[in-house]
Amino acid sequence: MTGFLFLGITYGIYMHELGHPAYFAPLMAAIMLAGSMEFVAGVLLLGTFNPLAAIIMTLMINGRHLFYGIAMLDRFKGTGKLKPYLIYGMCDESFVVNQTIHIPEEQNKNLVMFYVTLFIHSYWVIGSLLGSLIGSFIIFDLTGLEFVLAALFLVIFLDEFLKGKRAPATIGMMISIICLMVFGKDYFLIPSFIVMIVIFFVFQRYFIRLGDTS
Repeated sequence: MTGFLFLGITYGIYMHELGHPAYFAPLMAAIMLAGSMEFVAGVLLLGTFNPLAAIIMTLMINGRHLFYGIAMLDRFKGTGKLKPYLIYGMCDESFVVNQTIHIPEEQNKNLVMFYVTLFIHSYWVIGSLLGSLIGSFIIFDLTGLEFVLAALFLVIFLDEFLKGKRAPATIGMMISIICLMVFGKDYFLIPSFIVMIVIFFVFQRYFIRLGDTS
């Protein structure tokens, strides 16, 4: 989760370089919490106001959150008053952690997911604030620092693969590669998620027999 702190710092520096005031990045991080879309929003706010373009852009970039929500339906059952914040705070990182974390029976599952979401949200806001404040003093090239997110998903994939859940992990990777080749890097995410959901739904019983369901 600390990787999200550095991603937030990157975002704060990025917003500073775009010319936004220091308070803008942490404010957006606190009330928007949209990950990649926040980087795009920084540019959209500098251009001509076009709400339709902003809506379409948001759906294209963050449309995957629809599938995150579907995947978390069972996990969020019985979360009570915590559910609105768990839904609001669900981003790539909180989804990955809350979906894959093993919670011992003696611990409160709802509170664990709440604190995971809260800490990630806090890291994002604090990182954005730090990035905004120190942005004017950074003189070295920070290109590629946002790769921490891709590294996170690579680690999760390897963890699932090494745990023996190789069929879903391998199929998911192959689907992503094929969709990347067919649709290109800007449009492959949503088709990948759709194909994965269809395949895993149709062959769910097969994965259960293999003991590969996560």
